[in-house]
Amino acid sequence: MGKIVKQVVGIDVAQKEIVVSMGRMFEDWAIQLHAHKAFANNKKGFEAMLLWVKKHCQETLPISFAMEATGVYHQSLAYFLDEKNYPTSVLLPNKISNYIRTLDVKTITDKSCSEAIARFGLERKLEVWKKPKDIYRNIKHVTRERDQIIEERTMAKNQLHAEETEAYPNKRSVARIKERIKLLNKQEKEIKGDIALLVAKDPEVKKIVNRISSLPGIALLTAAIILAETNGFELIRNKRQLASYAGFDIKEKQSGTSIKGKSRISKKGNKHLRKAMHLPALSAIRHDERFKAVFVRLVSRHGVKMKAAVAVQRKLLEMTYTLYKTGTTYEKDYFEKSIKEDKQKEVA
Repeated sequence: MGKIVKQVVGIDVAQKEIVVSMGRMFEDWAIQLHAHKAFANNKKGFEAMLLWVKKHCQETLPISFAMEATGVYHQSLAYFLDEKNYPTSVLLPNKISNYIRTLDVKTITDKSCSEAIARFGLERKLEVWKKPKDIYRNIKHVTRERDQIIEERTMAKNQLHAEETEAYPNKRSVARIKERIKLLNKQEKEIKGDIALLVAKDPEVKKIVNRISSLPGIALLTAAIILAETNGFELIRNKRQLASYAGFDIKEKQSGTSIKGKSRISKKGNKHLRKAMHLPALSAIRHDERFKAVFVRLVSRHGVKMKAAVAVQRKLLEMTYTLYKTGTTYEKDYFEKSIKEDKQKEVA
């Protein structure tokens, strides 16, 4: 086949193990996947993987690693490789799933996924992953902790409602549930304070948060979640990619003229981002003419309010990226201004 020009290690990450495939590209553009093995998803397994990789690679040629962003399970490995100064790429989930569809893969396994990641890395020029800033990592930690507290509080409130609705409620049980809700309320308040302090300590992050918070429905908490979950938009290059990363991209099922399913969002993305945009979108629809107009137009088209609300969620999220890139703030009266300008043109 000739001279090897590129080497990539593709890694499929699971909770307890990492499945590794090694690939190389020759000067005639031919690709060969030549080694495969599984290791434990811990530091001991990472060390063993590096020793195995060195045995199967050409030492005179640089080697890079590529993996899919899988929740939190890939983070330890990414940090480990970064500390060892190995070029590492963390890929958005939809990129790999879409790429696998183009391959002749009949059965998807951990091995086939790692091979697809290695092949993807050989065929494309991948961006090197940069570990998140401490502030974004800390904000992500506390915002996700807050999500857990909110879920626990919702369960406790439902339990309290069920207990109090009974014919003969147990007073001690009711008291304990109320005490638990009180504690969860206190912890949520503390977390909001921690987020505000973290943002205030970093002037650059504070400036971005203020810019994003100019959008209707978005306050400090939502802005902080967006920045934390995207690592300050580090992996994002355009609005469409951001929507895909959050799982707001449209999934269609269509084949010829006989099969045509309903369009829906893929939900194959960051659920924390989608969840964070729900209430801000409802607020934007109620209080901002631009988003209200988008919502009304979509409801009048297909009659599904939830579908229209999700479209507003996506638009609102995309606009946060636009404000970040342009360094501008949101003009609330833009919609009214454009209507007045159109009327003036008609009169003229």
